[in-house]
Amino acid sequence: MFRNLTDNTKGVLCMIAGTLVLTSQDAITKWMTAKYHAGEILFYRGIFSFIPIICLIVIAKNYKIIFTKNLKTTLLRAFLGTATSIFVVLSFIHLPLATALAIIFLSPIMLTALSGPLLKEKVGWRRWVAVFVGFLGVLLIMRPSAGGDYFLYAIPIITALLATFRDLVTRSMKGGDSSASILFFSMVAALITGALSLPVFGASMPSLYDLFLFAAAGTMVGLAHFLQIQALLFASASIVSPFKYLSLVYAALIGYFIWGDVPDEWKICGAALIVGAGIFILYRAVSYTHLRAHETDSYLVCRLVLEKK
Repeated sequence: MFRNLTDNTKGVLCMIAGTLVLTSQDAITKWMTAKYHAGEILFYRGIFSFIPIICLIVIAKNYKIIFTKNLKTTLLRAFLGTATSIFVVLSFIHLPLATALAIIFLSPIMLTALSGPLLKEKVGWRRWVAVFVGFLGVLLIMRPSAGGDYFLYAIPIITALLATFRDLVTRSMKGGDSSASILFFSMVAALITGALSLPVFGASMPSLYDLFLFAAAGTMVGLAHFLQIQALLFASASIVSPFKYLSLVYAALIGYFIWGDVPDEWKICGAALIVGAGIFILYRAVSYTHLRAHETDSYLVCRLVLEKK
């Protein structure tokens, strides 16, 4: 059934699944920052992040799927991905989960703005309006709170910028390397970076319970990155990236049940604007494909999503 869907619909579904998995991993990572520094988290988590890659090799019965056709671009993407991961962890150390993610999610806005001039992707005015509405939602969620060191907000802003350039490089690789190859080199870069940090910042031996959490986080980050990479290979960045915003809603639920964070009415309104803008972008993209190619599968998926909402 998945094979019969359009590339745009496949990309959206992959992004939604990857976002939910990655947000769950983010919660585990924030939990681990109480005991471990960023390098330790990258290293221990990185060891287990190869599990999804091994599964892909076994399923494909071909280890060559991790080979790259463009080493220079692949390494650039791996470097940007590792830098993004480091700043994500630093953001979780210094800021609440929902606050950090809200600022990091400026990335899809930046990505949509840059995908036109840099990747020559066409973004219609209606999607631009929807993106603007989503940006207003982010502003509502980011509403300044009393007190705090506002210099720390620069950390997730840098994270968003790094993620934007990482995704732009990923998008430029369409038709080249496979998702498994891109993921493999990204995980290798993160593992090496984490290992190099241990002699500098120190290392501690995780308990059996912590190893279990690192295993879960590593597996989830590998799976999530694979799904998000595949999403960008299926569809344009301007279509799939807004669906990363669903993470904000999920993060709010996680924050409530784990840390007792209760989102106020501003955060709820902001989340509603973000999700609504993302669904509208899906509707516009799928409707256009339906009219131009007379394909019904993507249209039915969109109708199903709208009816459930």
